[in-house]
Amino acid sequence: MTGWFARSDLLAAQEDLKALRESVATSTAPASTMGVAAGAPAESDQERLTRSAAAHAARAHHLTTGPAWYTAAHLPLVGGPLETVRGIARVSDRLTNGVLPPLARAVPQLTASAHTGGIPHVLTELEGQAPAFTRAARVAAEVREEAHRLPGSTWLPPVDRARTQLADELDRLVPQTGDAAVATRVMPSMLGMHGPRRYFLAFQNTAEARGTGGLPGAFAVLRADRGRLSFEHFGNNTEMGGHAAVNLGAEFDAQYGNNQPESVWANANMSPHFPYAARIWTGFWRDQSGQRLDGAFAIDPGTLGLLLSATGPARLPDGTELTADNAVDVTERAAYAKFDDVARRKAYFVEAARAAAGRLMTAVDDSRQIPALLSALRDVQRAGRLQVWSAHANEQRLLESRPFSGALPDTPGPFAGLVVNNAAGTKLDYYLDRSLAWAPGACTDTGRSVTATMTLTNRAPVSGLPEYVTQRVDYPPYRTRPGDNRLIVTYYASTGARLTGAALDGRPVHPIPGTERGHPTYTLDLELPRQSSRTLVLHLDEPAADGAPTVLRQTLVTPTQVTVERGEPCSG
Repeated sequence: MTGWFARSDLLAAQEDLKALRESVATSTAPASTMGVAAGAPAESDQERLTRSAAAHAARAHHLTTGPAWYTAAHLPLVGGPLETVRGIARVSDRLTNGVLPPLARAVPQLTASAHTGGIPHVLTELEGQAPAFTRAARVAAEVREEAHRLPGSTWLPPVDRARTQLADELDRLVPQTGDAAVATRVMPSMLGMHGPRRYFLAFQNTAEARGTGGLPGAFAVLRADRGRLSFEHFGNNTEMGGHAAVNLGAEFDAQYGNNQPESVWANANMSPHFPYAARIWTGFWRDQSGQRLDGAFAIDPGTLGLLLSATGPARLPDGTELTADNAVDVTERAAYAKFDDVARRKAYFVEAARAAAGRLMTAVDDSRQIPALLSALRDVQRAGRLQVWSAHANEQRLLESRPFSGALPDTPGPFAGLVVNNAAGTKLDYYLDRSLAWAPGACTDTGRSVTATMTLTNRAPVSGLPEYVTQRVDYPPYRTRPGDNRLIVTYYASTGARLTGAALDGRPVHPIPGTERGHPTYTLDLELPRQSSRTLVLHLDEPAADGAPTVLRQTLVTPTQVTVERGEPCSG
């Protein structure tokens, strides 16, 4: 009977949490409609739903505690489902009482601050919320670990499904709480709450792949002062000569030194580890202007599209509208057909960046648009289209723990990453498709075997592309046709992995080995003819580890299609 009542309460809590997610997703109403009217604040929808979910979860937890449940849960063979139900109730209670309340309170408060005082008030509110967000993130991580330790294969399938569903929800929630905790601690200072800041903002052209995304073409110097953003300079890559006086260590030099990233602007971001690129870019700018910057950001046309979905279209000087739907196409395909003159085309890219930035600044100054902008920024972050680096060590330590830092993780555990760099100087990566399949195999004396299968497809049409898109600046000694591409393909394996075999299109090959931030790397110079696919298969012996790998996702025009198979546990 208590189990039936507990189930009813857990289902009611689940419905409250579903309604809470929907409410947060649509929280763009003015403060007065969010329960923050003149006088004493009223309870918001988010707070009401959180309170209701917490009450249901607390009752379920109470119902499944006590001697009878404890004893039954520990019975051999039959106690598994009861132990899982007790754990689900306990985890739900901690989640709804220790994690969600500060987050639910923050939504209406931040929305109210945005409507009443704009970005400066939002940053002040964020700074005040930082301790509560940090505690919530810590509890969320503990709760997820607890949920994953619950029995997941019992004799009662509905209980197993409930445990899996809870674990999946927590796997989505925990990274978000971690991101929010870091944001509350670094955003106020990074946006100039305690003194003006200046940043290098790179607009990456993903039609020509680089490790962090795309070739840095247009750029800007961004000033932040108490949340007010302004642009002090716009330029393009023709301005960037000179040398970046940075030392990134012997490992970096061994991996990329032949490409001279500190003195050849186009090669500055071949590594997928964004802090390397950011330090080189800001070093170039200091050499060029004498100005020391406080950090760097990188975005791409996909970012502009997501932001324009919140702000509305931007208009270019020639009358072209840059919209959420056409931002990628206009800047990475149509512009090459529109302009024969290289200088005019580069100027057009700067105009597009300036127009989009101007539209964004107008929206930031309009408090009514801030909630929609914050929502769009979350979408940008989820898509991996924003990378952030701070030159201030205390901020960077926090940022580097989050995906939006663009940092290549240097921790042990299963890992897989496919990174390509365009080696031909073409703009053909607009037509590039990539897939990565990671499949664990048999356990070995040293760990387990893993097979990584990468397929790259060049969809470039056989005719109709401008010469600037298809031209080969690598001058290969073999015959090529317009539309043929060339890529430097690198696979990033788990720390401690060892390559046991490799094949390209079924023929044995010998990738060049290397190491970056503790990860063994295997690199192949790959010619990729138009309208063709090539498949690289690597066989590795990796340390024993259970669970899915962390996947490094390089953001280009078309996302990498990733497939991860599950294997049998191997004892390490």
